[in-house]
Amino acid sequence: MKSSQQDIRLTTSVLIGVLIIVSLVVISVGVNSVDINGYSSIVCCALIAFGIQFLAWIPASLKQTEKFYDITGGLTYLAVVAFSLWAGAQTESPSQRELIISILVAIWALRLSSFLFLRIHRAGKDGRFDDLKTSPIRFLVPWALQGLWVFLTVNVVIVINSQSGQAPPLGIWDVIGLTVWFLGFFIEVIADYQKTSFNGKLENQGRWIDSGLWSLSRHPNYLGEILIWSGIACFGVSCFTGFEMLAWISPIFVYFLLTKISGVPILDKRSLEKWESNPEFMQYRANTPALFPRIRFSKK
Repeated sequence: MKSSQQDIRLTTSVLIGVLIIVSLVVISVGVNSVDINGYSSIVCCALIAFGIQFLAWIPASLKQTEKFYDITGGLTYLAVVAFSLWAGAQTESPSQRELIISILVAIWALRLSSFLFLRIHRAGKDGRFDDLKTSPIRFLVPWALQGLWVFLTVNVVIVINSQSGQAPPLGIWDVIGLTVWFLGFFIEVIADYQKTSFNGKLENQGRWIDSGLWSLSRHPNYLGEILIWSGIACFGVSCFTGFEMLAWISPIFVYFLLTKISGVPILDKRSLEKWESNPEFMQYRANTPALFPRIRFSKK
């Protein structure tokens, strides 16, 4: 009973926190958005993002499985982007910028969610959910956080797609954004491929990867992810005014999430638990940055 009460308090606190954050963002960035049946399209996108999570949580909690968590996240991105593009088209045809960023997010979402979906099915489970999925109330937390993750991460795209009025022409910031996006996507895809290939070899079982991009950064896939959303954010430079600039929380949120909460800290902790007593690993850890590769200048 005590455990159940703790679960209720935890989940309630998370849901309230998520509601406050989403409400503040919606109020700030929705000033120029198209209305759909009297409601801001930004509000509609938030409802779609969280509605899909809660609908997926029901069968997932009944079956106590996390196997469809990542694919649900990817589908949520696609649904939110598609709706925001449709909403903006109610006042004028989608601009080149809106089509470009929507396609970029669709490519990223399909690639990453399918990669994570296949990975978890090969592994059989995701250890992050072991203590969560046994309680339906507690299991609601990661689904609510995924809704927040989708909404905040893709906020730049939502705002650009759903703005009323004529879109400004493409410019240098859009070129910069596209370049940064491609760099980040390339890094993420290559890093994931290298790690998958490394882990698939029998002789590498129980070892850490320190080759390829992983010799330059301990988490190059996360570096790619941060660059992807930083590139997307550049597309908003010529579009945002006033409080719409709060949509730039997207790359900041991704960086904070991956470096302070669910990414680097968790994986670094697991790595230390496995290999802290191994001098070679500790040397790799000491000499390799967590995220951004060091620029080394050769001595003449």
